Amino acid sequence: MFKNLARKLAASLLSVGLVAMAGMAEAADGRLKVAFVYIGPIGDAGWTYSHDLGRKAMEKALGADVETVFVENVPEGPESQRTFEDLARRGNQLIFGTSFGYMDQMVAAAERYPDVKFMNATGFKTAPNLGTYMIMADQARYLEGMVAASASKKGEIGFVAAFPIPEVLRHINSFTLGARSMNPNATVRVVWTSTWYDPNIERQAAESLVAAGVDVLAQYQDTPATGQVAQEAGIKWTGFNADMSSFAPKAWLTGTVWNWGHIYIDVAKAVRDGTWKPDPIYGYVKDDTTGLAPYGDSVPQDVRDRVEAKRKEIVSGAFAPFTGPIKDQDGKEILAAGHVASLKQLLEMNYFVEGVLGAANGK
Repeated sequence: MFKNLARKLAASLLSVGLVAMAGMAEAADGRLKVAFVYIGPIGDAGWTYSHDLGRKAMEKALGADVETVFVENVPEGPESQRTFEDLARRGNQLIFGTSFGYMDQMVAAAERYPDVKFMNATGFKTAPNLGTYMIMADQARYLEGMVAASASKKGEIGFVAAFPIPEVLRHINSFTLGARSMNPNATVRVVWTSTWYDPNIERQAAESLVAAGVDVLAQYQDTPATGQVAQEAGIKWTGFNADMSSFAPKAWLTGTVWNWGHIYIDVAKAVRDGTWKPDPIYGYVKDDTTGLAPYGDSVPQDVRDRVEAKRKEIVSGAFAPFTGPIKDQDGKEILAAGHVASLKQLLEMNYFVEGVLGAANGK
C-alpha cells in the first residue's frame, strides 16, 4: 500500500516537474508573445480587418521570432480591461489595443502588469510601460476629398461618421478641405451614428444622406454598408480603412487606407531588442502607413494626376492639409494665412471647418 502511494506521489511530482519544464521551455524559446485586442470582428472589411492585416505582416516579417494571438469583438469598458489582464497573465509580453475607447482600461492594466508592454491605438495617455500609436490619415483624407468632389455634380457630399472625437473631426475637416480645393463651394453633410461597427445603423445614416440629396458618400465607419447604399442609389462613394471596392464596385472611387504593419513590425522589434520606449508613434503618407486605395474606373486620369501631384507635395513637406487661412463653420478664423496647424492643434481638434454641415459635438 505504502509502495503504491510512494509510486503515485513520485509520478505526481514527475508530472508537475514536466509541466513546469514545459512552461519554462515555452517562456525560454526566444519568441516574443504578442496579443491584439480588436474592437470589432476581423471580417468587418474595415478597421479591424486592416489591423489584422498588420498583425499578419508582423508575423511574416519576424517569422519564428514572434507568436501572436488576437481577441475580436471586445467592447470598450470593464470587459476590455479583463481581456488585457487575462492576456498579460497568459504570458504575452506586448499587447495592442485597437480602440481609442480602450485607453483608461489599458492604463489600469499597465499599472497591474508593469513587466508587460501595452500599446493603445489613437489614445493619448501613457505610462512607463504604455505607449500610443496613431496614423495621421487626415493627410490621405485630403486627397480622398479631392477625388470625391471631382465626382460630385452637385457639390453636395454626405459623410457617415462614428463619434465626434478629435481624430474623426480631423478626418472630416481634411476631407472637406480637399474637396473644396477642387470645388470651393462643395459641402460635406455629416450624420453621426454613435457606433464604430453596425451595418444597419450605418445603412440608415447613409440612406438619410441620400434622401437629403447628396450625390457622393464618404465614411468614417468600419463596414462597407455606406458604399452599398451608394451603389443602390446610383451615386459614388469613397470608402475607408481598406480597399472596399469589391462591395460596391460601380459606386467605388477610392478610399483612405491604413498600413498598420509598418508600426507593428517596428514596435515588436523594439520590444524584442530591449529598445522600446513609451513615446507616441505617428505614421504619415510619407512613410506609407496611409494612402489611397486603387481608383475606381470612373475616376478620370486628369483627377488622378492632380491628386498624385498633391500627394507628392505632402510627402516632400511642401504642403500640409491644415494650412491657413482656415475658418470654422461659423466663419471664425482658426488658422491665419500661411500658418500650419501644430501637432497639438491637430490632436485636440474640436471644430468643423467651413463647408461642413453638421454639429461637431455630435448632437
